[in-house]
Amino acid sequence: MQTIDSHPIRFGELAGPLVHGSLFFDWELVSTQEITAAVGHRFQDIVASGGIPYAPVVASTSVHRYPTFEDTVSVETVPIHVGDSSVELVYEMTDGNGDPVATGRLTHVTIAPEGGALELPNATREAYADQLVDRDPAVGPDAPQVKADGAGRVDETGDVDEADDRLETDADALPTFSASFPVRSPHIESSELAYFEEYPSFADAALEAFLEDSGTSLDALSGERQPFRIADWQWEFSSPVPFESTLRVDADVRAVDSEAVRIEHTLSSDGTPSIEGITEYGCFDRSGERVPFTEDALEPFRSV
Repeated sequence: MQTIDSHPIRFGELAGPLVHGSLFFDWELVSTQEITAAVGHRFQDIVASGGIPYAPVVASTSVHRYPTFEDTVSVETVPIHVGDSSVELVYEMTDGNGDPVATGRLTHVTIAPEGGALELPNATREAYADQLVDRDPAVGPDAPQVKADGAGRVDETGDVDEADDRLETDADALPTFSASFPVRSPHIESSELAYFEEYPSFADAALEAFLEDSGTSLDALSGERQPFRIADWQWEFSSPVPFESTLRVDADVRAVDSEAVRIEHTLSSDGTPSIEGITEYGCFDRSGERVPFTEDALEPFRSV
């Protein structure tokens, strides 16, 4: 189903020359509302009855190119699995030429007012079942395969490429950092919970604060290259983040190379873990294409 059709990129959606990474989350949630309305299970009806509509349980996405001015974005959303209470959706985002922008894969459940997942209405489940598509995209960060001693990257044959020493595999030598944020009304949605697209913004803010504490800044590192853009992620959601709580972002850097900075994130609400997952940040040029990090950009991660 075409859930977003030729959306033009607007000035307010940009962070510098490229869209803000939170837009991918926003397009996924907007698309979820469209497809659920089409099967008669509207967000507004669920909210009116006190439920939390289509909360993500597992969310994985890979960005192929960052859109910018002059771009349009379309999203096709299809169900690939439906259960008693959950539906798994794939989101294919493309530009005006039909070229891929990002691919997402999310599993959703609706939370009852008293907690716990609500079963899908029979008619809704049957409608999803009638639309199921045989699609299995590989999205999210790929775990780096390395020798235990960190001597090099393992190639597809299982042999170690000793010449490829870009990957920093000694995770104990890599930094950790954290930041806390009050969840105020600009961050929430209709159910008075932190909005889905706010989570990457909080993670980005924690990363930018770490860069500043390390003696540099995102602004100083940006120019023809746009570093530390969210590129691949797989997050698991265990509990919502309510209005007027304090959200703490804990970041444990797991690997660093010229292609990606891999961070293990835990987002906790008033001390209770709400979201855990792996996030990879990449570097992009001003047209949105993926490019390597510069050594200056990676230095804060190698000087601890």
